[in-house]
Amino acid sequence: MAQAIVKQTEDYARWYTDVVQKAELADYSPVKGCMVIRPYGFGLWENMRDGLDRRFKETGHVNAYFPMLIPESFMHREAEHVEGFSPELAVVTHGGGKKLEEPLVIRPTSETIIWDMYRKWIQSHRDLPLLINQWANVVRWEMRTRLFLRTTEFLWQEGHTAHATAEEAEEETLRMLDVYADFAETDMAVPVTKGLKTEQEKFAGAVRTYCIESLMGDRKALQCGTSHNLGQNFARAFDVTFQNEQGERELVWATSWGVSTRLVGAIVMAHGDDDGLVLPPRLAPIQTVIVPIYKTDEEKTATVAESHRVAGLLKDAGLRVHVDDRDNFKPGWKYAEWELKGVPLRLEIGPKDLEKRSVFTARRDVREKAPLPVDGVAAGVAEKLETIQQAMFDRAVAFRAENTRRVDTWDEFKEVLEAEGGFLQAHWDGTDATETAIQEETKATIRCIPLDDDVEEGACVYSGKPSKRRVLFAKAY
Repeated sequence: MAQAIVKQTEDYARWYTDVVQKAELADYSPVKGCMVIRPYGFGLWENMRDGLDRRFKETGHVNAYFPMLIPESFMHREAEHVEGFSPELAVVTHGGGKKLEEPLVIRPTSETIIWDMYRKWIQSHRDLPLLINQWANVVRWEMRTRLFLRTTEFLWQEGHTAHATAEEAEEETLRMLDVYADFAETDMAVPVTKGLKTEQEKFAGAVRTYCIESLMGDRKALQCGTSHNLGQNFARAFDVTFQNEQGERELVWATSWGVSTRLVGAIVMAHGDDDGLVLPPRLAPIQTVIVPIYKTDEEKTATVAESHRVAGLLKDAGLRVHVDDRDNFKPGWKYAEWELKGVPLRLEIGPKDLEKRSVFTARRDVREKAPLPVDGVAAGVAEKLETIQQAMFDRAVAFRAENTRRVDTWDEFKEVLEAEGGFLQAHWDGTDATETAIQEETKATIRCIPLDDDVEEGACVYSGKPSKRRVLFAKAY
């Protein structure tokens, strides 16, 4: 199976596509730029969705659903918003065999239609805060697409909240950034840097945009999530006001935040190897696969029965397990298939294992093999899965550290970027002109202004002008 996948060092983009398709995460749709998410890929997304949804509800948010069709006039109410999204809009002009009186935009994001509804729902300070999330699909007419990373239609969640004060809105924006960071690191095993986007990179219509940035296996950056402080821009555009405790009417303060199926691509690229996927146990659709090994019919009966018995013990412990008892494939072929699909742990049960009352375990991440007693097998497997989860995160942290460099001169910046890639910590003078010039000359962008870094004065790596702190540069998806 691995022979059908090009090596990462030969063609990383092709490797990525090979893995996504051959591991049956997704396939190309008849509609150009769209994808079909296959059951295995959707199972991974469901686990990601559930992990995020639990966190949203723990922080007081509730789910709702809004229409995917938005009156075109709504998109023009917030000038910066429409300017930012106009090149990506898909517009419906006919319906029911007739030309529509007003064209309808297929949502690229839902701020406009949601804030039109909030105008009806918010009257008093007692109605605030309003904390709503929706799980939905959106359409952005992308010219260059890649499965999961950038497609014309994709799945995501988008939170939209309304607050009585600017301070509450900022707290919400940062709270949800922390939620995203916790999910990425705890469940995805992907370390992220939390930061502020530059004015050029912020969301269209936002006052401030915060993000989490991660480093992929080819040393390019991937933006994994964003949280936006929208100030009063959308409230002003849609006339959303409330009566404060003094009886005066004020515009509400807003946030929005979202992550998408792009996170599936992040898992592929952050952990995958030349043999395919390497999935973090907390999100893997199948955490453990059991392969019975036999030569005779008698051995088949015994090992298959024991495999299903052990699987029952694991399922009772809340683990996701699958028994591969197909008799038209040899064990070696099955091993390769499940390695391609990134199943974290494989259990092998053969006649000798039955005699020893044990199973043989094989970790996907480090290819380590070891026996495990059948007595207490569920606890033993659960412990191994937690070990794998932590090891994957630690390995990703080490990779990021090895590929993060502080650079102080323009020559050094270009040399390191070209030869090594990765994150570059460099001073920036804070101007749009310098940011644009660096991107045009090197294709590197400012991924974020890190929130946790100390203030450090210096000279801009490009212009030599004074700089108050280093920012994070990288080539990115």
